[in-house]
Amino acid sequence: MKVPHSVSEVLREHVVLESECIDRMYLNVYVPQLQRIGGVVWYLRGHLGQRFASTAGVAPKTEAFVADIDRFAAEQGVEMVSFGKHQRKDDVTQEYLRHFDAEEGVLYVGRAQEKARVVRTQRRRNATTGATYPWVVDGTAMVNHYYFYCVDCDFGPLFVKFCSYFPYNAKLCINGNEYAKRQLAKRGIEFEALDNGVLSCADPKALQRICDGLDDKKIERLLRKWLARLPHPFDRRDRRAGYRYGVSILQAEFALTQVLDRPLAGRIFFEQVIRENLDIGRPGQVQLIFDRRANRRTPGRFRTRVIAEGVTPSLHVDYRRSRIKQYHKEGQALRTETTINDTRDFGVGRLLKNLAELRRIGFAANRRLLEIEQISHDCALGDDAFQRLQRPRNVDDQRASALRFGDANAQAILNAVLMFVFAARGFTNKDLRQHFAVLLGKRPHDISPGRMSYELRRLRLHGLIARLPKTHRYRLTDEGLRTALFYTRVYSRILRPAMAPQVSAAPASSPQALRQFHAAEAAVNSWCDQAHIAA
Repeated sequence: MKVPHSVSEVLREHVVLESECIDRMYLNVYVPQLQRIGGVVWYLRGHLGQRFASTAGVAPKTEAFVADIDRFAAEQGVEMVSFGKHQRKDDVTQEYLRHFDAEEGVLYVGRAQEKARVVRTQRRRNATTGATYPWVVDGTAMVNHYYFYCVDCDFGPLFVKFCSYFPYNAKLCINGNEYAKRQLAKRGIEFEALDNGVLSCADPKALQRICDGLDDKKIERLLRKWLARLPHPFDRRDRRAGYRYGVSILQAEFALTQVLDRPLAGRIFFEQVIRENLDIGRPGQVQLIFDRRANRRTPGRFRTRVIAEGVTPSLHVDYRRSRIKQYHKEGQALRTETTINDTRDFGVGRLLKNLAELRRIGFAANRRLLEIEQISHDCALGDDAFQRLQRPRNVDDQRASALRFGDANAQAILNAVLMFVFAARGFTNKDLRQHFAVLLGKRPHDISPGRMSYELRRLRLHGLIARLPKTHRYRLTDEGLRTALFYTRVYSRILRPAMAPQVSAAPASSPQALRQFHAAEAAVNSWCDQAHIAA
């Protein structure tokens, strides 16, 4: 078997199984009416019948809740584990899973002190009379949290975490890949596990259908099922009054797993990707992946991180509070994973009903990253195509001037269109004009709409862009994308750096100048050989 030489070759010839699935999901579980102080006051006065709103009235409920947890653990015959300050909860859970052989049940109950949002009562004083009165306020405190680590017959391992302090907010954590494995086993489809993913499967299409079928309704039913089994502080009277737990998305991971036929292919992939994409974390590049605009005023971090774990690195691209992570999973699969930590980064609400839209965003970001990585490394341009661009072109009695490689305008316009490579809506005259002007060292109003129309017509007649039907928007064609990458990369990464030493004052016939010329020539020839293009 020959060694792959490009990103495209690795993905095209060495992937033996591919699946898209929700990975880990971390969900907020809360009573909506108790998330604002006004709702808390109504609960205390209107529902519990207090004369003055005070959280002292819920102290018996808190004590009863903790007692119910202790009683539940004893009745179920499960251990109560107190987590240490730096103890990894996953390690503890894995140990219990090794000895658990039932289809469904509670593994153990964990207890840990963690910071949480709480509601407190402050004693305030009337400025006129001097009398004191209670006042309910929001705050945070270190309080006990109780983790119920469970195994579900449909979802596999999960946990529900309750805060023991009013308003008793909770969390639900599930893993979509574990759900997929459970479903494969229930349907009798043979598979081989890869940590929390799938290494091989007798029916890959069935695997993907299972992953696609994990929706908000199934997750909602799962939550209701375990809320009915586990102790929680809200009794029947509370629930009849409408004080029921709701659910929203705190964090969601959307994973594309591509199993490779051998570890070498994965190492080659990362070597190529890291060399070509270290600048992908810049705002102008990040927006191509996440399909969101980014500028100096956009909050959050924009960066690319390469983290070496053992001998295999991982690539991290941050956008605001979300990120894409790419790594070689267990030495056998390429895992590309978009983690959305705040749904509002993408203009989407947090409610669970928005899961379908978040899936679309997350999986699309994974694919865009892979597409960029492939094109950035495999942007060769044939000699015939290159020569055509160096000459004017006539199409339907319209003339387009040449796109000469060394022309500043040509370099600027092709750099500008690359900013919109993966923008689903394409770009307009105005969109492109702003970037074009900056790249020429001018202000946007220095470039007239007519001048920009001329540049757009030139690109269109050369077949590099196409107009979107019934709009004034354009998009790059496949040929245009390859051309733009070829022009800009060869110029910025090869020719300009290699020829920079020529600015020295050495005479043209001097040994120094000759050495500079031969170094530049060698650099260009080497790149051409690697890119498989005619020099």
